[in-house]
Amino acid sequence: MKALIYDGQNLKLSEVDRPDIKEDHALIRVLLAGICNTDLEILKGYMNFTGILGHEFVGVVEQGPEDLIGKRVVGEINIPCNECDLCLNGLHRHCRNIRVLGIRNYDGVFAEYTLLPVKNLHIVPEKIENERAVFIEPLAAAFRILQQIELSGSQKVAVLGDGKLGLLVSKALSFSKIPHIVFGKHEEKLSLANKWTSTEFSHNFKQYDRYFDTVIDATGRKSGIEQALQIVKPEGTIVLKTTIAGKIDLDLSVVAVNEIKVIGSRCGPFPVAISALANSLEVRDLIESTFDLSEYQKAFERASKSSLKLLLKIDRQ
Repeated sequence: MKALIYDGQNLKLSEVDRPDIKEDHALIRVLLAGICNTDLEILKGYMNFTGILGHEFVGVVEQGPEDLIGKRVVGEINIPCNECDLCLNGLHRHCRNIRVLGIRNYDGVFAEYTLLPVKNLHIVPEKIENERAVFIEPLAAAFRILQQIELSGSQKVAVLGDGKLGLLVSKALSFSKIPHIVFGKHEEKLSLANKWTSTEFSHNFKQYDRYFDTVIDATGRKSGIEQALQIVKPEGTIVLKTTIAGKIDLDLSVVAVNEIKVIGSRCGPFPVAISALANSLEVRDLIESTFDLSEYQKAFERASKSSLKLLLKIDRQ
């Protein structure tokens, strides 16, 4: 099969063996895959990953349990050991030996086929088109915020970042009827977000000194947490969605002095994301372009410059 492999220095399309089916696993023919900011950070050294890249996808089961054959599926990205102390205490997503699809010690989905444990899979309802289904993994990550903190219409909420994840977080909040302001740098992206929420240019953030009860950082930049610390209220909450390859030098005294709660936020509930899409949450307006897998160089070059989603069409049929 064809697969997009990162060797630690270069990304290239190669012919590799199709994964062998294992017990309690399913072999999935990948239809569409999304390029995520995490993929771009991996190319900068994040997680020291080598192998087949990619973790956002929709595909069709070709081998595995009979009741899944021919079904369209998406997959959760964490593969825990189920044996360590954290797993035994229910913290499977924080397993000491965790493997993560296309991110850590497990080949990803920028390939014609991928192999995943059956328990990671979710069937995609017929009413959800492939172009929307490919958003289920990152949309679930956006909805994770609402599992971690209680938000209401009376709170002042900010989303920092008008990129792929920031806009998805904003859509999840709007779908959940949580008023908020999206801060961003790009007029066209803010104009898009302005169709469902309030927006503000990032350079105006100083006008909001210690203003927001909750600030969600989805900038993908080191400066995001610094801005969040300036605009969150004392005793307020910052939610970190950003993952980057570099280290951040930060004076944390303001966190202690202002008694700010900082919450890391990662993967989220697939059933909630699937339900939202089945109930007409629209995300296709976040797609900029779709490229064939063979055009991966153009796709990644464009993704590095775009705040919207780039998709790879992988199915060869």
